[in-house]
Amino acid sequence: MHCNWRDCQQWREEKLPMTTTSDEAAKMFDAVVTQYVGWYDDKSVGGIDEALNKMITADPQFVMGNVVKNGLDLLGTGKTVNLDPEFKLDIEKMNKLCEARNITDREKQHVEAIKQFANGRTDKAYTTWESIISEHPHDMLALKFAHDTYFYLGLKTDMRDSTGRVIKKWNDNIPLYGYLLGMHSFGLEETDLFDEAEKTAKKSLFMNKHDAWATHTMCHVMEMTGRQDDGIQFLDKTVNDWTICNMLACHNFWHWCLYYIEKGDYEEALTIFDNEISRRAQQSGAMLDIVDAASLLYRLKLEDVDIGDRWNNVYELCRPHCEDHILAFNDIHILMACLGANQKQATDQLMSSLRDYCKGEGSKNQTISKLYGEPICQAMILYDEGRVEEAVDILQPLRHQIQYIGGSNAQRDVFNLFLIQAALKSSKKEHHALAKIMLQEKQKVKQTAPMADRLMARLLALHTD
Repeated sequence: MHCNWRDCQQWREEKLPMTTTSDEAAKMFDAVVTQYVGWYDDKSVGGIDEALNKMITADPQFVMGNVVKNGLDLLGTGKTVNLDPEFKLDIEKMNKLCEARNITDREKQHVEAIKQFANGRTDKAYTTWESIISEHPHDMLALKFAHDTYFYLGLKTDMRDSTGRVIKKWNDNIPLYGYLLGMHSFGLEETDLFDEAEKTAKKSLFMNKHDAWATHTMCHVMEMTGRQDDGIQFLDKTVNDWTICNMLACHNFWHWCLYYIEKGDYEEALTIFDNEISRRAQQSGAMLDIVDAASLLYRLKLEDVDIGDRWNNVYELCRPHCEDHILAFNDIHILMACLGANQKQATDQLMSSLRDYCKGEGSKNQTISKLYGEPICQAMILYDEGRVEEAVDILQPLRHQIQYIGGSNAQRDVFNLFLIQAALKSSKKEHHALAKIMLQEKQKVKQTAPMADRLMARLLALHTD
């Protein structure tokens, strides 16, 4: 794992100069970016938060320091300038620094991208980062910010090609090359190039066994191809390698649970939820961990598993974010917790706030929420009320566009499962036909699909009766 932090001269030698005279600020910038792409806290610098503090303290006027600090807050999807006045001031301060200092065009573009992202114009943000990457293919911060933004917008091909366009311009002498391979492997997996994705992820893990994102790619490959036992064995064998990456460990445990849910071993899935996912989500408060907790319990709820009072803790994590509306993906998972915990007032509050948000114009995120986020939420509420036919009628026309709410294929599969379950409970024969089609699709893609097999048996029993 890269730890020889680069000073001002080294950044210049790599043709990525930054406007600061502080070697300490430049080194801590490197430490922050490295921990960000590696999903871990480096104890030698006190972790990512302490590295950020050291960087800004060393040079408060450091534009790229402000860029990475604000960018991490934005990409974490837990802060919004619409509801957080202090964060809005941070963005304004960054803009003023950009205007006041004689900085490079690359730095100006970074500022512009962050400003656009903060205002919900995520499409303009990734376009700006791509412009940086075109001129500076070794700019890992631009690559990672673009990668995460494509992920949030469900732009799978762009996520793959953003790294694919530059990967031949890198080599193992350039810091963070292994992490670039891990990022690229995930783009390959999300575009169904499973063999190439697994090969690239293994190359990254050979270089650095602690690359949790490459491990994450392996989880996805095995999930999407129906290799549940391989996935369980892989995670068990490598658990000490990827759990040191505390920012992604919860999500990899989430993948571990998916294998058990697929196999129908709900008790084991709940054990991992209790010991790892719930605990980690409460400790971190990170949106990735929170949505994983909500998603997992919702999957188990769809399987009619007794959740007990587990929804209450997840709801408490979600409650402060009910009116954020940063991503449609987040809103939907927050609603899962509101419904699961039977919080009718919170559900009504979320939906009222979401409808008001969708009335706005000019923001890519608002458009996505209006077209997909709000209808999916409405379908889930109808399902919860037992109005399954109406839920199917809302969601069926959207099922091939749901990718645009963001997240991965595996994460969004919860909506396929939701639609199948609703269709099975429906009294309409055409809905049963839809369920059959969707289950056949799962059986065709996966080597083994025990969940689809169980649901297909249930469908056949309905018609036998």
